Amino acid sequence: MTIDYSKYSDGLVPAIVQDDRTGKVLMLGFMNEEAFNKTNRSGRVTFFSRSKKRLWTKGEESGNFLELKSITADCDNDTLLVKAIPHGPVCHTGADTCFSEKNKSIDFIYRLEEVIAGRQENPAEGSYVSGLFKKGINSISQKVGEEAIELVIEAKDNDDEKFLNEAADLLFHYIILLKAKQHSLKDVADVLESRHK
Repeated sequence: MTIDYSKYSDGLVPAIVQDDRTGKVLMLGFMNEEAFNKTNRSGRVTFFSRSKKRLWTKGEESGNFLELKSITADCDNDTLLVKAIPHGPVCHTGADTCFSEKNKSIDFIYRLEEVIAGRQENPAEGSYVSGLFKKGINSISQKVGEEAIELVIEAKDNDDEKFLNEAADLLFHYIILLKAKQHSLKDVADVLESRHK
């Protein structure tokens, strides 16, 4: 990829950061060639800060890094689209994106998926999720089946609160099952997207 840094007088090209899982636009930063190269080498999105006049890796102070997935240039080679996985809030306000001050519920699902993955990778004593992973795939699968049956039973009644609680239980255990099988919600979304033609 050839990037045209000369198009702008300061040698910086806009870099739009998008959540690789959800497609949500997270923030806008600027990159020079050095920032671009460091991002590719380190796997963490790095910008050139116009206010600090230096390279700045997102999350270097907060720990909320952006894990690089891909970088592509636009048709004029003077703007970048950076796809990344955020590890924590992106905006300095604490929001998930700089373009919205309210966290959306769908973003929580992906944060929950990260928490579940963390319980799998670093089991915590007394953790329900870690305990399920320890019991193995048969117990996890059985729990998903139980939750699915409970959801179907509640669907026949008119109690929205109970129905939504059972739906939440099923989704929670479904994410655990996906992780146990080394998959993610994005993998499932990719399959659904491939069917949508």
